[in-house]
Amino acid sequence: MSATDPILQQTSLGDVAARQLAIATRTVPQMITISPRWLTQLLQWVPVESGVYRLNKVKDANSVRVDCSSRDERVLPQTFVDYVENPREYNLSAVTTVVEVHTRVSDLYSKPYNQIGEQLRLTIETIKERQESELINNKEYGLLNSVAPSQIISTRTGAPTPDDLDELITRVWKEPGFFLLHPLAIAAFGRECTRRGVPPPTIQLFGSPFLTWRGIPLIPSDKLPIVNGTSKIILIRTGESRQGVVGLYQPGLPGEQSPGLSVRFMGINDRAIASYLISLYCSLAVLVDDAIAVLDNVEIGKYHEYKH
Repeated sequence: MSATDPILQQTSLGDVAARQLAIATRTVPQMITISPRWLTQLLQWVPVESGVYRLNKVKDANSVRVDCSSRDERVLPQTFVDYVENPREYNLSAVTTVVEVHTRVSDLYSKPYNQIGEQLRLTIETIKERQESELINNKEYGLLNSVAPSQIISTRTGAPTPDDLDELITRVWKEPGFFLLHPLAIAAFGRECTRRGVPPPTIQLFGSPFLTWRGIPLIPSDKLPIVNGTSKIILIRTGESRQGVVGLYQPGLPGEQSPGLSVRFMGINDRAIASYLISLYCSLAVLVDDAIAVLDNVEIGKYHEYKH
């Protein structure tokens, strides 16, 4: 793990908090920061055995010469496909923390809910929330920092309109997968559609209703930043076979709980505190430029007053 990897710090669970779970509370602990994290479910995840993913690209596709067959005996073109000499390599990033629970706490206060199990569950949820944020905002590989300048457009009037999303589709027209935007940006788009009398239809995904535009679902994520009342809308094509966006993970980790996520028992120290190391290794790669486009300067606070 490099010095720039995100690290979450956790202190050991104490008696006061433990008694709440064992005595006062009869439900599992609820945490308001947990979200559906649809982005991680919609991405295709590619295993990276060595921790490095090399993205090979063609240098100039227009240099490949071909000829349509004809009746004469002309000389056929000779050609080859040249590759970029120094392709980009993606290194997996790690989100890591250590959970500590005193053995006295886990022994005495694990009814009706296992203290260690709940500590690990909630910490894993927090790590996965951080993972989604990194996939969007990480300075090295995040979606917002992986967009080619030619794939960034700005809204015409501030608020996101159907025209703006149509323009975004022209940038990712080869099998676009979904829009990714803040819930407040979805509300702003809905207001513009209502004003024009073209309410967007809904579809069912993951058992929940989603607004769509041109048949493409609008996927909400609260990890999209809002700065000075404006946000961004991302349109994404996913999958290796589509030359889209792919998630990267390390398979076969010791203590693997899910792809790229491991939980390892680190032992009990001389103060009787048990420690568990939780690590999630991931990254993201945009395979070709037109796999992603961004609508910038999306104003989320524009409302329209209707006169009767």
